[in-house]
Amino acid sequence: MNAPMTPHRPIQALPDQLISQIAAGEVVERPSAVVKELLENALDSGATQITVRLEEGGVKRIAITDNGRGIDKDQLPLALARHATSKIASLSDLENVGTLGFRGEALASIASVAAVTLTSRTADAAHAWEIVGSHNGSVSPSSGAHGTTVDVQDLYFNTPARRKFLKSEQTEYGHCAEVVRRIALARPDVSFSLSHNGRTIDQWNISELAKRSAHILGNDFAEARLALDESAGTLRIHGFAGLPTASKARADGQFFYVNGRFVRDKLLVHAVRMAYQDVLHGDRFPSYVLALDLDPALVDVNVHPSKIEVRFRDSRSVHQFVFHAVQRALAQTSATAFGSVPAPLPAASTLSGDSGPGAGGPGIWRREQTQTSFGAQFTNTFAPASPGAARPFFADAPGVAQGTAAYGALFGGAASSPITQVEPYIASPEAMAREEYPLGFALAQLHGIYILAQNTKGLVLVDMHAAHERILYEQLKNALQAQVSGQDMQVQSLLIPVTFYADAIEVSTANENQDTLKALGFDIAALSPTTLAVRSVPTLLKNADAQTLARDVLRDVREYGGSRVLIERQNELLGTLACHTAVRANRILSVQEMNALLRQMESTERADQCNHGRPTWVQVEINALDKLFLRGQ
Repeated sequence: MNAPMTPHRPIQALPDQLISQIAAGEVVERPSAVVKELLENALDSGATQITVRLEEGGVKRIAITDNGRGIDKDQLPLALARHATSKIASLSDLENVGTLGFRGEALASIASVAAVTLTSRTADAAHAWEIVGSHNGSVSPSSGAHGTTVDVQDLYFNTPARRKFLKSEQTEYGHCAEVVRRIALARPDVSFSLSHNGRTIDQWNISELAKRSAHILGNDFAEARLALDESAGTLRIHGFAGLPTASKARADGQFFYVNGRFVRDKLLVHAVRMAYQDVLHGDRFPSYVLALDLDPALVDVNVHPSKIEVRFRDSRSVHQFVFHAVQRALAQTSATAFGSVPAPLPAASTLSGDSGPGAGGPGIWRREQTQTSFGAQFTNTFAPASPGAARPFFADAPGVAQGTAAYGALFGGAASSPITQVEPYIASPEAMAREEYPLGFALAQLHGIYILAQNTKGLVLVDMHAAHERILYEQLKNALQAQVSGQDMQVQSLLIPVTFYADAIEVSTANENQDTLKALGFDIAALSPTTLAVRSVPTLLKNADAQTLARDVLRDVREYGGSRVLIERQNELLGTLACHTAVRANRILSVQEMNALLRQMESTERADQCNHGRPTWVQVEINALDKLFLRGQ
């Protein structure tokens, strides 16, 4: 096709109004962009109270009032002039931007595509002054409190083609409301009020970030978040990271701020996503409100007209700082570190109630140390006490007596010959205060899937497969990472190698990736063009099906390559291995083995959720049980 002919015109300077309208195309994309620019100016003026009034989604009217410093009468025309600002005066100022707005074209651009009235009053002025239209308008006396009101009406009234691209009133209002929410989240020290078509929609009083984020993001976020505050040199990150178990199908609960400015930065999003990779796989998105503070000279905010993108001078250092800070916060998600730790019982409750099973008389709970496949762990048994003996605390007793011999075969024989050492066990108030066993002690299994345990708060329900999967995953990851410091992966040689039929691709994959397989703790050798033999596996996986493990490892190595599977795909591979090895549903565990699992959970990072972000345990408090049975009502 031939390009259309354009008339020949001489080079000439553009009219000032057209320049502003061109700038408006970048700065004022829709009503929400106007709201953003005006709110940033209000905050830069030192405002502590801001009111936002919208009509017809902001298209008919946007009026924003603040109680900031105000603008002097003589400077009102300059406020509407292009490239006029009080926020920068030199290149040094531009390289060290400490304000939200600084370009100096926002008000001029808005005034070029809408009817603008600017009213302001400084603290020492007898009354307010206003200017209408543009910087060429006259300044006249007006009424108003200290601060500034910018009234924008009939957006795009003089550019109807652009107005046709706007969406419905509700859609445009939604975008405006989202901008207000973002800015309100960043500044809990400022009160905000938002109204639409004369009706107040939201109002946030001055508060702390914890309360402001709960108000804006909802109670679901407030009840499932981790506080975060870390510093390194001039870098500081603080705010809240949502628990993986409260993830969402959309990324609409993610708020990141750099020096108080809301940004959508790929580097920061990637750093946070990487921090969640251990606990959140698949298409789920975490929620968070995080603020990164750093020297303004180390970040360029002058990358995009909307100032929603930034560029860091040392992007790698920023990425690593954010990644490790969020990762450390998520590592707290274990029973011993997060808010799910039960509160200690009052001392009086340790002296009341029956003495033990059958309530036939005073007794004592003894703690038995037993060697299981989970390691040396403790369980409680009841023994009669002599008359006059001190009555022990027994609320954490298992209540179910069961030996391990019958189930030893299920755990590689480790539990069939227990090493038992019996000693008296009395939980003192000091031990209770230390919360030595936040997950309590096992009572029984439910449908071969859940462990029922009792702690000081009430009832604990554990998904035994999900919990064991997380424990194994963390152990495998630590073992693999230990090789970086020169430690070898602990492997278990098989007395009789496991052989199985393999196709040509599996055989060639095994032959070509021996170093990768060795790093993972596997010795898989080809016996013939159609046969593979598994000679050793990681010690942590010794009880799993060797053939299934080998096929899974070979599949991932073939699909992603030897180096990638150890670096980029490590979490997925280890998750698969842990899932195959974790205790399965309908597998009967003894009380000792259940308690061993609880103790392992208490000492494992991120044990509150499995590798896919599902919860591994829940707490049912005693008052909730009382309500179910109408006790005390």
